[in-house]
Amino acid sequence: MTATVSGRNPAQSRPMITSTQASSLADVLERVLDKGIVIAGDITVSVGSTELLSIRIRLLISSVDKAKEIGINWWEGDPYLSGQSQKLLQANQQLQARIESLESELKAIRAAQD
Repeated sequence: MTATVSGRNPAQSRPMITSTQASSLADVLERVLDKGIVIAGDITVSVGSTELLSIRIRLLISSVDKAKEIGINWWEGDPYLSGQSQKLLQANQQLQARIESLESELKAIRAAQD
């Protein structure tokens, strides 16, 4: 037996939310970030039958948690976003100097053998 309010079932007394009801921007943004949204499209510019330009657009909008959940976490390893860019630049310069040194030593050894 269910209790009723004014002759109605309690579940029916609550207003039903429909897609036509106004939503605030925050509500819409929260839903999009929670579920994620994918936008995909192709743009082609042609003159006659000659294709001049073709652009493929793939866009994913989601929260960080949702992105990690689906396996997207490129920003964690990006040195420019993690602040490691200066360290990597210095390491790269040291490696380049080491390669140049090794190549000059190799040339000297080859010249000595001839």
